[in-house]
Formats: sequence, structure tokens, C-alpha cells
Amino acid sequence: MNEFVNSLNGWLWSTPMIVFCLGVGLYFSLRTRFLQVRHIKDMVMLMFKGKSSDAGVSSFQALSLALSGRVGTGNIAGTATAIAFGGPGAVFWMWAIAFIGAGTAFVESTLAQIYKVKQDGEYRGGPAYYIEKGMGMKWYGILFALSALVAMSFLMPGIQSNSIAIGIENAFKVDRTITGAIIVIILGAIIFGGVKRISIVASYVVPFMALGYILVSLYIVAVNFGKVPEVFSLIFRSAFGADAAFGALLGLAIQWGVKRGIYSNEAGQGTGAHAAGAAEVSHPAKQGLVQAFSVYIDTLFVCSATAFMILFTGMYNTVGTDGKTFITENLPGVEAGPGFTQAAVDTALPGFGAGFVAVALFFFAFTTIMAYYYIAETNIAYLTRGMSSKWPMFVLKLVLMASTFYGAVKTANLAWALGDVGLGIMVWLNLIAVVILAKPALMALKDYEAQKKAGLDPVFNSKKLGIKNAEYWEEDYNGIETERVS
Repeated sequence: MNEFVNSLNGWLWSTPMIVFCLGVGLYFSLRTRFLQVRHIKDMVMLMFKGKSSDAGVSSFQALSLALSGRVGTGNIAGTATAIAFGGPGAVFWMWAIAFIGAGTAFVESTLAQIYKVKQDGEYRGGPAYYIEKGMGMKWYGILFALSALVAMSFLMPGIQSNSIAIGIENAFKVDRTITGAIIVIILGAIIFGGVKRISIVASYVVPFMALGYILVSLYIVAVNFGKVPEVFSLIFRSAFGADAAFGALLGLAIQWGVKRGIYSNEAGQGTGAHAAGAAEVSHPAKQGLVQAFSVYIDTLFVCSATAFMILFTGMYNTVGTDGKTFITENLPGVEAGPGFTQAAVDTALPGFGAGFVAVALFFFAFTTIMAYYYIAETNIAYLTRGMSSKWPMFVLKLVLMASTFYGAVKTANLAWALGDVGLGIMVWLNLIAVVILAKPALMALKDYEAQKKAGLDPVFNSKKLGIKNAEYWEEDYNGIETERVS
């Protein structure tokens, strides 16, 4: 099983994937004239505008829902793994994919808004919807929906629950079976409450957990402030193969930085687009900009917090190109993952590290599992349109809870490998679609900018722009444009 999964990952995450991810992000950055820089003010302001409705959630709730998927174990265990196998230079490539990936996140999230539908009284959107409506390829939409459903309900929850279980076992000596059972009980109480309950929980938990985590990392940087030039120099030297110790890892630094960066911030994966499609906004570009900023929050803030804690304290091991010999082994016997961060926090706050990281992992990873459920639910809704989805939704809940429990007790290596397979398939399918479908999103951005320049609060009119099959904007959306005319 391990050999097959690793072989499949080798193909999915080969050089063409890395080049494709970087190329698409750079392409969208250029086509949007680096909106991730030009529109930072709008990104921040729009997060707190807009209200929820009976059918949709507010921009902030959608952001929190997307962040609950983005900010997960990848920010702690994933960043540590990137450093373990790609060296400190992998951190730079995580930053790079986040910066250019913000352009990709804008496009996919804007497309989700353009082609969203009002289904069973709720907004639904995401890659399956925009593939079918924008490309006219229903079979491709079904293929993505099935892939996302398998990945979100079966392949990827185990990574999150496994990291929670390991962190709690290390900190509090609690058996993984007990931890898995507790996770499943709490998860069931939330996901059986529907998307509203999920978004409300996320809007309270995500800001709290991210802020607390970043504050601890800033404290560790402050304690080790004299190492700032040394650490940044190490990151940049290693990123371009110029460091004496880590120079040989250049290819691995890029590969692990991009892979773990995408796993963490999800730009191009299509997962954030599902939450974007649920938002109540007057113009698709508004939520596209908000979701673009969520990539910054995830990688430039939270992943950097983990990287700084580890690198400033020197609490990490890095394996050489042979996968066996250590270039740096400062934590003998400690497996790549939460243990690095726990040891790092302990150097500045003795006795606090294991418990703090365990609690942080619980919140980070648990909210990610909640987001996985919502994404899987959205794809079930897509696949069951026109028929009753009651039983498929119920089965989905059981499958997700079972895979979450199983992940808590199985080995970490297999959990990560299975998660990488699910992620890789979704990225390939979604990136191909967004490249083909980019035009409507770019038109929406241009329209948004024109209305802003005219001093208006942008309102979307799909017919005026000549965008077809934008079902919601053609048939259901009405209020604001009418108010202007009157």
C-alpha cells in the first residue's frame, strides 16, 4: 500500500506539477496586474463588509470557513515537514507560492461566485459548478466532484486527526483511540447542524487560534532577536542553493516548499472556492479579493510563525538528498512534524511547548475537518441535484467521522501520503479548469475596478458583461441595481 501510494504521489507531484502551479500563479498575477499588491486595502476592508442572509453567509464568515480549511495541520506539521526534507530554503518557496497563489485564489473564488446557484435555499458554488456552467463540460464537473468527495471525506481528514492525536499523546499521554473518539463526538455535534453552524463556529475559533499562535511566535522571535539576519540569510541562501550545508537540496526545497505551501494555503486546489460561493455579496470580485487575502493569512502569517519558531531556535532535523543521512540533526529521534514546534516553544517557554502546540493543533486541525465536511457536502449537493440528498448527506457524515477516527490511530506517513494523493488530483483538475475559464473572472475584476473608480459600490451584472450561464446573477439577484435606478 505504501509503495503504491508513494509511486502515485511521485507522478502527481512531479516536476510538471510544480512548474504548472508556479506558472499558473504567475500568469494570473500578471493578468491581474498583481492585484495581490494593488488591492490589499480592499481585501482587508471587504472582509468586514456584507451581512449573512437566509441563503448565504457573510464575507467574514466565508473567509473564516475558507481559513478553517486553509489553516490546519499543514501550518504546523506541514511547515516542519518542508524544513525536514527541503531544508530552510523550502520556507522561501512557501512564501513564493503564497504570493503568486493569491492571484489563483482570486480567480477560482470569483468564478465560484459568478457561477454559484441557489439550491435548496442555500448558495452553492465551487469548481464542479463553474466547470459545468462555464466550460459546458458536465462530465468534467462530475469528475471533480467525485474526486473532491473522496479526498475530503476519506483521504484527507486522517492527516488532521492524526496530527491532533500525536500532539495530544506527546503532551498529555492520552491514548490516540480516546482522542479519536472525542474528536468524532464533537465533530458530529457540529456537522449535523449544517453550514450555518459550521460557519459560526469557524468565525469565532479561527481568528482566536491564529492570533494566539502568531503572538507566541513573535515572542520567540523577540527572545532570539539577534538571530534575525542569520535566519533570513539562511532561508534565502538555501532557497537558491547557495548555502554550504543545504545547497544540494535546491530541487527538494522548491518541491517541498511548493507542495506544502499549496497543501497549507490551498490556492489552486479549489477548496477555498466552495466557501467563496456561499458568501452574500453584491459583486463576485469582492469575495475573490477576500479569499486572495486568506492565502496571505495562512502562509505569510501562520506558516511563517511556525517556520520562525523552528528556525530561530534551531529545533529541527533536515535529511540529505539520499533520504537517510542527516544534514542537521538537532532533535535526535524526533519525527518531522509537531515535535519540532513543541521543542521550539519549550526553548523559550519551558514546559509550555508540548501543551501549547497540542492545543493549537487541535483547533487548527479540527476546524479544517469541519471545512472538509462542508466541501464534501457541497459536492454531494452538486451530484444529487434534482433528487433527495438526505441519505447521501447522512452517509457522508458517517464516512467522514469514520475516516477521522481511523486517521487518529494510523501511522502518520500513510496519512500524509494519502492526503497528498487527494490534494494532487484536485489541484490538477481544478488548475486546468481555471486556466480555461479565467476570462469571466478577469472581466469581473475589470468591472469591479471601473465601478470603484466611478465612486460606486460595485454591483455585478452578468448580462451586461456578456457572461452566460451565471444562473444566480441572471435570475435571483435583484435588489441593489434596482435601488440605484429608482
